[in-house]
Amino acid sequence: MIQLLRNARLVGRDGLCDIEFDGERFGRVVPAGEGAGAQSLDVDGALVSAPFVEPHVHLDTTLTAGEPRWNASGSLWEGIAVWSERKRTLTREDVISRATEVLRWYAANGVLHVRSHVDVTDPGLVALDAMFEVREQVRDVLNLQLVAFPQEGICSYENGAGLLEEAARRGVDVIGAIPHFEDTREDGVRSLEIAFGIAERYGLLVDAHCDEIDDEQSRFVEVLATLARRGGIGDKATASHTTAMGSYNGAYSYKLRRILARSGINLVCNPLANLCLQGRFDDHPKRRGLTQVKEMLGAGVNVAFGHDDVMDPWFPLGTASPLQVALVGIAAAQLTGAAEIDEAFAMVTERAASVLHLGDAYGIEPGRPADLVVLPAASPFDAVRRQTRPSHVVSRGRIIAETPPASTRLTWPGREPEDIDFVRNRDRRSLR
Repeated sequence: MIQLLRNARLVGRDGLCDIEFDGERFGRVVPAGEGAGAQSLDVDGALVSAPFVEPHVHLDTTLTAGEPRWNASGSLWEGIAVWSERKRTLTREDVISRATEVLRWYAANGVLHVRSHVDVTDPGLVALDAMFEVREQVRDVLNLQLVAFPQEGICSYENGAGLLEEAARRGVDVIGAIPHFEDTREDGVRSLEIAFGIAERYGLLVDAHCDEIDDEQSRFVEVLATLARRGGIGDKATASHTTAMGSYNGAYSYKLRRILARSGINLVCNPLANLCLQGRFDDHPKRRGLTQVKEMLGAGVNVAFGHDDVMDPWFPLGTASPLQVALVGIAAAQLTGAAEIDEAFAMVTERAASVLHLGDAYGIEPGRPADLVVLPAASPFDAVRRQTRPSHVVSRGRIIAETPPASTRLTWPGREPEDIDFVRNRDRRSLR
């Protein structure tokens, strides 16, 4: 167990500080040199942040790319069809093995809070029961929230509503929906009403796949936001994907920003997967098909970035790296101002924590769980730009992952061989 972290550079705080640990919780945060503790780690001016947070992934589908076949069109719809085939062969051992492997990748990358959607359009609920076991197995290392996700619909899938309620009875943390996939718009609205009703009865959060389509007429996010506001749950509700926003006209977009800001709901944008999935039916120009990230942030709506898929029928790549997601999100949403890049870092840390409704279970403050990540970087901007791997990941006061410094030795004409770390010379003074 660590008792003291010395010479830490905290996000949003000037100067270096020492962080004391009280067992599995944080103690005092004091100026550098004033901390006390026998078991100490000197991070020598490295950036220290509360851990990364994954607000949207499908752990039950991870590592299945190419099984039973590849998604040849690359579209969302074929991905769902391929998964429906793969789903028939699921076993408890299969789901636990793949999900646990990817969670280990997440932990190594400094992610200690994960929200995973789990397909419950399966009469046997095989994946869901397996994920309950995974949640229990990893609880001493990371926090895993499970979403009951009706991949093939609530109203449009036989006994969809019954399976969703059964998932709530068995102990999920969040209720999901997929209104744009339902057979009719009326079914889509009804599916959200069913999801909100179940969530209210069981005291659960809501996170719906919402408008993940290039159809400019898909506008279920306004329904979700209105249900959240009228039901008084506000930021306990999340709309994930919302890619149809990339096709909305200016007048409706203006109206929508007001609706969402007033409701208090969260949005999750998944840039890696949706940049690949959307626009598949376009010729040219091809739409990006993403949440209006910049505009929604400007309107005061909480927006986070998620990975969504790790090597599955919808996205065949990925290493569960939140900094990679942030980098792609910056490019896709054109968040290239200095403050916007810092905001992108928040979208995989504190903003994502708000999506999970973590409250006092997150953050480097006295009395909170002693979870953090140490990044060999001068700032969030620097960490994102150089894609720095965590030198240390601390969970409940214990170091669970360490990454030795990577170096590239360059021989250059007229100079002695030297290590290249991609830090600008004028920034080097910020890295002790």
